[in-house]
Amino acid sequence: MNADSKIIMLLAVSVLALGFLNIVKGQDPQGTMQAFLDSTIFEIRIQASATAQVQPTENVTIILTLTSQAETYVKFFNLSVFGFLNGTERVLMANASDSAYWLNTTSRAYNYTFPVPEWVSGWTYGEVQLANSVEQGMVTIRNEGFVCGFYMTNVENVYLEGLEHDFSALEQNYTELGQKLNATLQANSNQLDSTRTVAGVLGVTTVVFVATTMYLVLRKPKQYW
Repeated sequence: MNADSKIIMLLAVSVLALGFLNIVKGQDPQGTMQAFLDSTIFEIRIQASATAQVQPTENVTIILTLTSQAETYVKFFNLSVFGFLNGTERVLMANASDSAYWLNTTSRAYNYTFPVPEWVSGWTYGEVQLANSVEQGMVTIRNEGFVCGFYMTNVENVYLEGLEHDFSALEQNYTELGQKLNATLQANSNQLDSTRTVAGVLGVTTVVFVATTMYLVLRKPKQYW
């Protein structure tokens, strides 16, 4: 097998090996939580905290708290969490709702945990829908449906990172193989130059030897009988 065939085979093996490479990163064992929302809608304060960062197929936990400082009746409450397939196409990951209760100057907390679909990446998006009424003396203030959206948990794009890692490794292998090929070609070139030099010297020596022999033959005195 010549040098070119060896280089091609090494490149093929490298590509196949990188194709099966799987980049795995460990999830934060403490499940770091981060606050993503703190807003007040018709006398109800809405606060949301969720897992700061995950990878596809891992779980996200979101804790959402409703607090009121007045007599507030919650007609309905709905939380939807969306992810983005390949970072673009929106897909529903979780949905939860509650209805028909009084807050009465107290708080109510919701704790949800759900998995992230495999091809979701980038920031996820939470959406709160709320309908409520607030009693203020003789006046009732009604909210028939308010929507509040917020970005939350970031999902790592491990597939893109894996491709970038594979490409970088392949590029490095290609560079190293190229350097080895150049070194091999240079060594062969040097060897060829040495062979040519020896052949040249041998040729010159042969010519000189032949010329000397002919000269001696031609210069040899003739014998007379």
